[in-house]
Amino acid sequence: MGQQIHFQGIYPKDPGTPLATDFAAVLKEYNGLLSRVASGYEANEALRQELLQEIALAVWQGLQRFEHKSSLKTYILKIAHNRAVTHVATNARIPRSESFEEHEESSPSFTLNPEDNAAQDKQLQALLNIVRELPLPGRQVLTLSLEGLSYDEIADVCGLTTSHVGVLLKRTKAAVVERLNDDK
Repeated sequence: MGQQIHFQGIYPKDPGTPLATDFAAVLKEYNGLLSRVASGYEANEALRQELLQEIALAVWQGLQRFEHKSSLKTYILKIAHNRAVTHVATNARIPRSESFEEHEESSPSFTLNPEDNAAQDKQLQALLNIVRELPLPGRQVLTLSLEGLSYDEIADVCGLTTSHVGVLLKRTKAAVVERLNDDK
């Protein structure tokens, strides 16, 4: 889950330009956030890395158009979620021959007890599977909420009204809890 974004050849030619500096700083600050967005949309490790690259390229291109009408975090999340939705729609048309379990790596856990570690990994995978199966609007609202965005910021990113965000979030949380309880 905590992938680093690596780039070859997409920085502006002069690394001292403000765009290159801004982009490097943005990637450094929001790398974890962008990785979590990609993980919420793509289970396959190779495709998740591809999505991260696509998101980073879109952020790089979008920084030139940033007008400070929202926070930089909200702007970047809007770019990331839009790119992820396009990625999901594009890849939904491509049949997959392998299951994502073949590519899924368990995130490191810092518990000392191997049984607890295995149980925690199993719970995390179950939750990620449920989130990935959610309809896109609910998935977006939930993941943005988990990133700490306010209803107004989520509404801005998703192009919804604030009240619709509240309704979607409540319904999505209820659906996740129901699925988690069903799986027990």
